[in-house]
Amino acid sequence: MKLLLDTCTFLWIVFDDRQALTARVIELYQSVENDLYLSSASALEIAIKYSSKRLVLAEAPDRFVPRQREAHRVHPLPIDEESACRAGQLPWLHRDPFDRILIGQAIVHGLTLVTPDTVIAKYHVRTIW
Repeated sequence: MKLLLDTCTFLWIVFDDRQALTARVIELYQSVENDLYLSSASALEIAIKYSSKRLVLAEAPDRFVPRQREAHRVHPLPIDEESACRAGQLPWLHRDPFDRILIGQAIVHGLTLVTPDTVIAKYHVRTIW
């Protein structure tokens, strides 16, 4: 299965927060049969939260994100034009631009979005939590 990790899901995996993650998510993440992806939008969200002091990291995001992606076998997913346009066409159920681009990417690339966000599940996108 091809899984797109929500930003919080990626961080909970990195910080091994097993109380925040469901058993299903842990199982999917640990299975080498699944391909895991992190959007560039999530890297931006992490960088913004870090620079505004809302997220504490052991190192700057430009080192943290790629190192943690590689350590947890997560592939980068750049933001492409089609996904950006799809995000702009979504109904306004969700106002968060980071979540909107993740939804657009999941739809365009046929990914399942791993997220606890129940509003995202209202879109025509596959989600797991």
